[in-house]
Amino acid sequence: MPEPTTAPVIRPATAADDKELAELDRETWSPVHSVQPRPQPPYGPFFDEGHRSEDILVAELDGAIAGYIRIVPPTPLPSNAHVRQIQGLAVADRARGRGIGRALLRASFDAACGQGAVRMTLRVLGHNVPARALYEAEGFVVEGVLPGEFHLHGRYVDDVFMGRVLRGVRQLPES
Repeated sequence: MPEPTTAPVIRPATAADDKELAELDRETWSPVHSVQPRPQPPYGPFFDEGHRSEDILVAELDGAIAGYIRIVPPTPLPSNAHVRQIQGLAVADRARGRGIGRALLRASFDAACGQGAVRMTLRVLGHNVPARALYEAEGFVVEGVLPGEFHLHGRYVDDVFMGRVLRGVRQLPES
């Protein structure tokens, strides 16, 4: 595949992206970031009742999907409606090092603000050093750690909870 020559285009996902996103999800699966077993055939669709296209932003390079981010309310509670949570971020191997993850994060901040959110959270495995560095560089801070929450490939792995206030919000009101 030729080297991409354009900047990434970030856009909302559509139902037509299902097959390409499903392939990307399988291609990028890794025990570094997934607590689920490796996907096995027969593969299901990418979009389902719990994974809607309207919750996904995709990054395209030269007309091909190079990454995605999924942002959703963390709970259905009205008292939690001001928060969005990243529940999936993937970048194709061929597009790594081109700022796709950073572009998707920044676009997700704008999308979350447009939905009325003032705070963004995520969970990341403790051993996923590259992802944690990216999140920290984009303003996330560690707000909690569940030590040894997962047992993956013979070792215990921490579940790290991170959060940040979104742009345009100086600080959250005190509780």
